[in-house]
Amino acid sequence: MVKPREKSSPYADLLLLLVALIWGFGFVAQRVGMDHVGPYTFNGLRFILGACCLLPLVMRRSRQPVLTEQQMSAWTAGLIAGVFLFAGATLQQVGLQYTTAGKAGFITGLYVVFVPIIGLLFGQRTNAGTWIGALLAVAGLYLLSIQGTLHIAFGDLLETIGAVFWACHVLVLGYLSPRTSPVKLAMVQFLVCGFLSLGVAVALETISLASIVQAGVPIFYGGVISVGAGYTLQVVVQRKAHPANAAIILSLESPFAALGGWLLLNEFLSGRGLTGCILMLGGMLISQLWTVFKQEKETSALPG
Repeated sequence: MVKPREKSSPYADLLLLLVALIWGFGFVAQRVGMDHVGPYTFNGLRFILGACCLLPLVMRRSRQPVLTEQQMSAWTAGLIAGVFLFAGATLQQVGLQYTTAGKAGFITGLYVVFVPIIGLLFGQRTNAGTWIGALLAVAGLYLLSIQGTLHIAFGDLLETIGAVFWACHVLVLGYLSPRTSPVKLAMVQFLVCGFLSLGVAVALETISLASIVQAGVPIFYGGVISVGAGYTLQVVVQRKAHPANAAIILSLESPFAALGGWLLLNEFLSGRGLTGCILMLGGMLISQLWTVFKQEKETSALPG
């Protein structure tokens, strides 16, 4: 007999809301940090900090199981995932130099629409919700970022390309996570992204201890709170949350980014931009929830 899925507890939903809040305000920290350090320096330090936060969890699970033919080393998996993470994080961080935290949050959120579309290239099936969500997202992106001459703002273009890499990163993690330790995979990918970023920073940016100290609070938030605590909370809590609830609540990351930009950076959205954000959020939600509800309907229809 197929057991019905348990409902989310209010406690789990509140913790997921905290995760969305943390990640949304993370865009503000990322933008403020670049008042003192370059984008590659900021990313390098915050991802290495995030990796250090996961080290206690990895050590608790330090016993290495014997790998089967279908599994791989977490170091190999983390190296692959880390390259995609580096691409997405770099485009996001550099793009934030040319756009607002709120717009970056909404555009980055488009990865949830891109995931099923890119998955088609690898033989994955999709549904009508994907295409409805994609149409709404494209319409929203047009209102938010396209100027009267059909020219997209440079920062918004970088964020859009970055969203494609975030989607690729999600697909790569979907393939790699079942084949290795997910927590160790996360730590290794953060280290890979961090050291790649610092390598580019050494080549392209001026790094000084004084500037790092000045950016200390944003770096701490971006690394310890956003990457370390945010990831850990998501992994622990989402196992106890209803998928539909989790999809809706985590999508609030984008509005929280806009709220943080408004409260802390005096960023404002025009009526046209606000309409675009609403359409994009609607597209994200439809893309995620359509699949969740379809799977639950098929499960409830099974005999048992």
